[in-house]
Amino acid sequence: MTEKDFIPVAYTNDKATGVVSYKSPSNIALVKYWGKKDHQIPANPSISFTLDHCATTTEVAYTKLEQAASDFSFDLFFEGKSKEDFKPKIKTFLNRIEGYLPFLKSYHFIIRTSNSFPHSSGIASSASGMSALALCLMELERELNPGMTAEYFNKKASFLARLGSGSACRSIEGDIIQWGSHEETQGSSDLYGIKYPYKVHEVFKDFQDTILLVDKGQKQVSSSVGHNLMHEHPFASQRFAQAHENLFKLQSVFEEGNLSEFIKIVESEALTLHAMMMTSMPYFILMKPNTLEIINKIWAFREASNTHICFTLDAGANVHVLYPANEKDLVIQFIKDELVAYCENGQYICDKIGYGARKL
Repeated sequence: MTEKDFIPVAYTNDKATGVVSYKSPSNIALVKYWGKKDHQIPANPSISFTLDHCATTTEVAYTKLEQAASDFSFDLFFEGKSKEDFKPKIKTFLNRIEGYLPFLKSYHFIIRTSNSFPHSSGIASSASGMSALALCLMELERELNPGMTAEYFNKKASFLARLGSGSACRSIEGDIIQWGSHEETQGSSDLYGIKYPYKVHEVFKDFQDTILLVDKGQKQVSSSVGHNLMHEHPFASQRFAQAHENLFKLQSVFEEGNLSEFIKIVESEALTLHAMMMTSMPYFILMKPNTLEIINKIWAFREASNTHICFTLDAGANVHVLYPANEKDLVIQFIKDELVAYCENGQYICDKIGYGARKL
């Protein structure tokens, strides 16, 4: 599909008022997306586990205006309070998607949103937040075009979410989502995420993710700035090639349930992501001393216990501890005994692989 496939020709229905609500999860990339081209096109493909508990719930109430406005009309509430400082980001998003949802200036929207995880917890909410909003707006378009198929709905929701936050396109469905054109993956696209199309071993079906909140402060360098620093990065081409290669390697890893190789790829990807930050110009470090302490503790525990615990990192200091469900009791005890001490205020969140957004 191309961008033109997401431009509606005409609507067959009319809708004056209504309310729609979606709960959409966050996700954690295994092969990382870092670097992008114009229009939120990824410089390399990525793949992620959709999460279950870490999610954003968004409700959109809409009322049709007597005539279309010259600008977008919306009120925004976060956790029940008016949030004016969030509005510029939403307006930027609406500007990007107006060509694909031409009804946007014909309605007034009241957007109410909240997260299941603590605000300022250090967990990026752009993926869950933008995907939830995209789904709500798509639900209105489905009211205007009742003949829309479920497959088209999901693809367009992912396409729109990407224009708000790249990783948001991986939060529409689950449990494993791939985004970005990859010659070894049938149906892959730079425009939207797809459900991973190949065989996956049972061991990966109920994988666990415990998120250790190492630092809940605002990052000194935003992800958007970090992505842009890849344009002139001396190791960019090698990094992009590595991502393609690791995605190919994961096909046999997922099929065979090869946890040892899974660990090598996932941890290497996490460290490579941060290596790109440390070798960009200007260079920066988002890991904290406690991030490194946790990584070393995980390595020591894995060797001593013969478990398949591993880590990955997002663009921040927090550590995602990944492990199969049949090792949960042992790993959780290890986290409580040895890792919680390195978390800010002892905070961590137990999550697991999930199966995508749902309408409420």
